[in-house]
Amino acid sequence: MTEKIPAGPRWAPSSPQSALQPSPAGDRQGKAILTICAASLVFAIMDGMSRHLGTAYSPIFVVTLRYWFFVGFVLLLCARAPGGIRAAIRTKRPGMQIFRGVLLAFEVVVTVEAFVRLGLINTHAVFACYPLLISALSGPVLGEKVGWRRWVAVGVGFVGILIVLKPGSGVFSAEASLPFLAAAMFALYGLLTRLVARDDGAMASFFWTAVAGAVAITPFGLMEWQPIAMGDMPWLLLLCIGAATGHMLLIKAYEMAEASSLQPFSYTQLVWISIFAVLVFGETLAPNVALGGAIVVGAGLFTWWRSRLREAASRAR
Repeated sequence: MTEKIPAGPRWAPSSPQSALQPSPAGDRQGKAILTICAASLVFAIMDGMSRHLGTAYSPIFVVTLRYWFFVGFVLLLCARAPGGIRAAIRTKRPGMQIFRGVLLAFEVVVTVEAFVRLGLINTHAVFACYPLLISALSGPVLGEKVGWRRWVAVGVGFVGILIVLKPGSGVFSAEASLPFLAAAMFALYGLLTRLVARDDGAMASFFWTAVAGAVAITPFGLMEWQPIAMGDMPWLLLLCIGAATGHMLLIKAYEMAEASSLQPFSYTQLVWISIFAVLVFGETLAPNVALGGAIVVGAGLFTWWRSRLREAASRAR
């Protein structure tokens, strides 16, 4: 599963330091970059394990087990936070919080299904368009102004997707739409996360993401219940531990730097995914997939750069 948190707590730089001394802000930024890269590596490993387990068990069953572990991890975090679980439960937008939690849970199921049917490389090459979808949907969902440059970037990104999928070649199938559906679901989840952040704290959003998702997916997971082979037990345990570790690394990274400044480094997950897919699963990195994926990532980085320029101009005003 591609695991990214679209928004995180903002970090405010401390007072200016002497030019003769190392800047703590610079140190924190460097540590945050290393941490987000480590999180991307963990999530890439999890994607590989999800694909492995998804071939032996129902993806919704695997995701259900993960969510049970995830809920325990989140409840532990909330209990240790100021105000405890009572504070985390409080929300001014309960309906939207529940909806985004349910949406993310089923997005994960769609993504794992795509891993099994299309492979890691093809899935991630298309899924990488989710920042472009966020950019395109930020107008109708958040009321933000989307300039012509961002629309051009979105269009270029979709050209990259067409290159990956080759719809006119006769090999395009309904299965090829799975990663795009997952990207659209994750983009909407990201926009709703930004929307609820206007009223709720990060811990409340984290709590409802885990609890609402677990409650929604559990009945379906129980219907798909399967005996777990002893040899797969360690993989399931590592998958659950990896989810907790990856999210903890993300939280630490976002404590040290702004989420928007770290977004480009999350693309390192694509590098790890490609390596694992080729070496472990015997997948092939086709030229059209490499070219199309590069176009999608390039368009995503352009929208990020434009966003940074807009934020800088806003702060200057």
